[in-house]
Amino acid sequence: MTPLPEYVQIEPVGQCNLRCRMCPIQFRGEGGPGQPRAFIDPDVFRRLVDQFPSMTELQLQGLGEPLLHPHFFDMVRYAAGRGIRVSTNTNMTVLTDQRAEECVRSGLHTMHISLDGATPETYQAIRLRARFERVLRNLRRLVQAKVRLESTLPHLRLVAVAMRENLEELPGLVALAHAEGIDTVFVQHLCHDFGESSLPEQYAPMRRFIDDQTLLHEDAERVERCFRAAREQAAALGVALRLPNLVPRNHPPGIPGRQRCDWPWRGSYVSYDGKAMPCCMVATPDRIHFGDMAQDGVEAVWNNEKYTAFREQLDSSAPPEVCRSCALYTGTF
Repeated sequence: MTPLPEYVQIEPVGQCNLRCRMCPIQFRGEGGPGQPRAFIDPDVFRRLVDQFPSMTELQLQGLGEPLLHPHFFDMVRYAAGRGIRVSTNTNMTVLTDQRAEECVRSGLHTMHISLDGATPETYQAIRLRARFERVLRNLRRLVQAKVRLESTLPHLRLVAVAMRENLEELPGLVALAHAEGIDTVFVQHLCHDFGESSLPEQYAPMRRFIDDQTLLHEDAERVERCFRAAREQAAALGVALRLPNLVPRNHPPGIPGRQRCDWPWRGSYVSYDGKAMPCCMVATPDRIHFGDMAQDGVEAVWNNEKYTAFREQLDSSAPPEVCRSCALYTGTF
């Protein structure tokens, strides 16, 4: 039996208000025209939280935009009231003055703000239908709400996905974060190459996009020049900067699975409709899932045959195919 985890990630919303060129949500049908809204039921959310007795950290994040959920802050308050540290990720396009105050008052611990460009042109080419100035306006609303309410929470962190298209703007992103009062910038690489043979056909465009944009195929000197400039900017401004490693690591025979990737032991990832997946890197249950935690219960799924077999395979010299294409598993996240 694998003990239930302390870290849990629940997807509040399985739809988005933007179309992002690097995100597979545009190939899913949830929340589309004529479809029901892809929101987790608040009662299901509470039942799920209650079934993780050892949970200390909850990330309210998935493929969709969490702040679209009308009961998002009720969910934050429920978990925070149980002593759980709650964080989320947002594209910051739907934040109002009222919701900025709710961010502060709800007990939300950390907010990760996705911003993949330092200029309107680059950002809007990646995040279609978004407006760069609106994101900055809403970010300022939140910063001002924290000042007005004399709160250190939520902690704010700028998150960017590095790719060929925005590589030159990394120093500018560091400067922008500093100018807006954010002292931490987390830059990640594209999370998955969607290279598994069982990939549903609708995700083929994602595979092509990643082939076109991955830094693994970029000129190493260009990458290092941009990374070095970003590091120098961060050092000069006192910004904590995290950059991805782009050298894939080897997994010698005999290395335990948890040293390759400990997600299936350390954390649980649950979609808005209750499906249990190996991790947030898989992101969408039509690629792989282990069962319905909302229907069958958390512990029953956490230790069922499918989940257990997946852990055993990850612990072997022949890991699951979906893991072999993952940036966390290869060390390039």
